[in-house]
Amino acid sequence: MEDGLPITLAPTSSTCPRCHALHNARFYGPCEQCRSQLKETMGATARHIEVAEYVPKMNVTPNAVATKDD
Repeated sequence: MEDGLPITLAPTSSTCPRCHALHNARFYGPCEQCRSQLKETMGATARHIEVAEYVPKMNVTPNAVATKDD
């Protein structure tokens, strides 16, 4: 890069936001132990959920000009 800092994806040392342990990773986030624990406890298979069709609420009343017969 000419006019900025070079971008590198090499692992850097950072602190895990969950257990505050020092670990090396390419990006900031949980360490491997916390990541596997989160997958075990919070991980679930994706599923399709049926949602009722959205019907907008009619909270505006027509004015006299709009309802006037010609």
